[in-house]
Amino acid sequence: MLTCELTTPIIGWCCSSSTELSAYKSGKRGRFTVLVSRSLDVQDDVDTVLLEMAASSSSRSAAAAGVLLLLVAAAVCLHGATAQLCEDYYDDTCPDAYDIVKQVLMDAHQSDTRIFASLIRLHFHDCFVQGCDGSLLLDTVPGMQSEKESPPNNGSARGFPVVDAVKAALEDACPGVVSCADILAIAAEISVELSGGPSWGVLLGRLDGQTSDFNGSLDLPAPTDNLTVLQQKFSNLSLNDVDLVALSGGHTFGRVQCQFVTDRLYNFSGTNMPDPTLDSSYRAFLSQRCPRNGDGRVLNDLDPTTPDTFDKNYYTNIEVNRGFLSSDQELKSSPQAQGTTAPIVDQFAGSQDAFFASFAQSMINMGNIRPVTDPSQGEVRTNCRRVNGS
Repeated sequence: MLTCELTTPIIGWCCSSSTELSAYKSGKRGRFTVLVSRSLDVQDDVDTVLLEMAASSSSRSAAAAGVLLLLVAAAVCLHGATAQLCEDYYDDTCPDAYDIVKQVLMDAHQSDTRIFASLIRLHFHDCFVQGCDGSLLLDTVPGMQSEKESPPNNGSARGFPVVDAVKAALEDACPGVVSCADILAIAAEISVELSGGPSWGVLLGRLDGQTSDFNGSLDLPAPTDNLTVLQQKFSNLSLNDVDLVALSGGHTFGRVQCQFVTDRLYNFSGTNMPDPTLDSSYRAFLSQRCPRNGDGRVLNDLDPTTPDTFDKNYYTNIEVNRGFLSSDQELKSSPQAQGTTAPIVDQFAGSQDAFFASFAQSMINMGNIRPVTDPSQGEVRTNCRRVNGS
C-alpha cells in the first residue's frame, strides 16, 4: 500500500508507482502544480497530463484545491504501487545529500569543464540499459562484463572518478544511505542547472542493481541511428517523440570525438560522398578538425556556438543543418521527421522556455525507467564500482 501525502504550500509532495505523480516547488504560496506522468507499466496509453490550479487566498479555495489534489493522487495510487520515488526521500536520512553532491561537482568542474556534460551522459546510458539502477558504474568481474567496456561506452563514457568522489563524500556524511543510481540522477540535474539549464525536483529512492548488462548496452541509441530506429528505441522504454527530441537536447553542451562524424564528412551511407544535409561551411570547418584518416579521438564541440552552456542552440544549429551527429540532424531532416519530430525541433529552437520545460519533464520520465526499489533485488552500494560483499 502506498501512502500519498499533501502539504501546503507544496514543497516536495510526491507519490510514485507504475504511474508517477509529483508536485513541484512553487514560487507562489497557494499555487499548486501537479504533474502526472504517463504509466511505465500499465497498459493505458496516457500521455503526460499537466494540471495547474491557482488557488485563491481564501481558505475555502485552498481547501478545495487540496481536496482535488488528493483525489488526483488517489486515482494514481489505485493503479497499484510497487515503487515509491519521492523528491524528499533523503530529507531525514541524509538531509545534506544534494548539497554534498553539488559541492563535489563544482570542485570537479574547476579542472574539467566537460564534467557536467559527461555526468548527464552517464545517467542517460545507465537508465537506457535495464533501468536506472547504477549498473553502468559496475566494473568487470569474473562472470560479468561491465557495460563500461561495450562499444557505446568504452573510451567515451567518462566521469566515473567524480562519481566515486561523490559516493565517498556521501558515505562520510551518511553511510549506506544514498544509492549510486540516485547519485547519477542528482548529478545530472545539478550538472544541467550549473550549466545554465533548468532545475527540477529529482525523484529519489532507487536502489542499486547487482548486475551489469554488457549485451544490453550494445542497443543504446547510436550516433548513426536513423529516426525510425531512434523512435523505436525510445518507444521500447515508454518514451515518446517529445522525450526523444528533448533528451537529445543534452547534446547542447559537451564534446564529441571525430570518429563519430567522419562518415558524414567523407562516406555517408557508403556513397564516398558527404552527408547532403550537412551545411557546407560547417562541413568545411569539421573537415579541417577531422581530416580523412586523421585521429578519430580528437574532440569537437557538440554545439560550436555555446559549447559549455545548456541552452536551445542545439536546436537552432539543427535548423540550419549544423547538427554534429547524424542522429541529431535526423530529428529535423529525415523525411519521417515531418509531422513527428521536426515540429518539436522548431518549437524548441524558437522557445528556450519550451525546451527547458520539456527537458525537465523528460528527465523525470527517463529517471523512472524500471527503478529498483525492492530490497530483495537491489542494495545501496558502499562502492559504486562493485556490489556489496564482493
